[in-house]
Amino acid sequence: MSFIELGVSEDINKSLQEMGIVHPTKIQSAAIPVLSKENIDFIGQAQTGTGKTAAFGLPLLAKIDPDNVNIQALILAPTRELGQQIAKQLFKYTKYTNKVFTEAVYGGEKIDIQIQRLNRPTQIVVATPGRLLDLLTKKALDISKINTLVLDEADEMLSMGFKDELTRILKKTKGNRNIWLFSATLPSELNEIIEMYVSKDCLRISVDKTEAVNSNLQHQFVVGDDNNKLDTLAQFLKTQGKNRGIIFTKTKAAAKLLTKQLAAKNYEVGLLEGDMLQKDRDRVMRAFKKKTLKILVATDVAARGIDVDNLAYVVHYQLPDQTEYYTHRSGRTARAGRSGLSLVLVNTKEQRRIWELEKELGIKFLKIK
Repeated sequence: MSFIELGVSEDINKSLQEMGIVHPTKIQSAAIPVLSKENIDFIGQAQTGTGKTAAFGLPLLAKIDPDNVNIQALILAPTRELGQQIAKQLFKYTKYTNKVFTEAVYGGEKIDIQIQRLNRPTQIVVATPGRLLDLLTKKALDISKINTLVLDEADEMLSMGFKDELTRILKKTKGNRNIWLFSATLPSELNEIIEMYVSKDCLRISVDKTEAVNSNLQHQFVVGDDNNKLDTLAQFLKTQGKNRGIIFTKTKAAAKLLTKQLAAKNYEVGLLEGDMLQKDRDRVMRAFKKKTLKILVATDVAARGIDVDNLAYVVHYQLPDQTEYYTHRSGRTARAGRSGLSLVLVNTKEQRRIWELEKELGIKFLKIK
């Protein structure tokens, strides 16, 4: 189906085509027609890279009254980067339509600046949970009259420790509003929130794991000695030439060490880890998006919210403990119908985790050597 057949307006469809978004993904096809017309609660389970922003963003824009200058919708996101990305996408979608005013608020920027911006007409607010509560405490915005509350990457918000913040925000928006929840996984903590705040007759859509993991993504692994892991990685990076990718480690210490080791081998490499100052993080991400940096070394926490087009590969220098993290990492590549590679470096003892991932995710790994 086309976006027009899903009920998207000609003007917004024109913007989508300019952005290279032509064919709806499964989650978009399921969500857009219903959310655009019905006033219902919704739970959409789909992985990173399956087009969730358009799945909720396009119906949300269809419901906004451009003549009403009050805040009509609130989108919660786990990280500053994802919040900024969502706001930017909404702006692009409305290039040929009536102006819809969206404001993104997040930590790491002076709150006074954000309060000034919120004094202007604002119809959609995209926020990280902590900063939103700060603004509510200062009475800088009113979310009591919103029609729609979107929780994007809901499982990520919980894994980052935002459960209390989410609960407090949900309590403040009780009443005649719909909740649209999008998440890659539905852990028990998230189900508790769903039981408490989401309508019992909500619509649930789940993109099954085999489709969510993405058929355009190749999964490969190399078994070797830990002492040779850096050399194995260097050999792989040589094959990638000018391609860009992300290398994941489990710990900050490992990320810092690997970044130094790769820099010593003359690779253009940037580091993303949880202790970095926001200005340093922004500087690295700008360089990576502008392609002056080809390689990022990142921890799982630091990489949350990263949305960069055309990544050729992801390397798991250290496998994560949780299966969901493997899926989140791999979802950074092979986006929007493109192909990509997910490479895992393991020792002999860790090889059983490959078989576990195959079984749990319904995927097949190719052994390289």
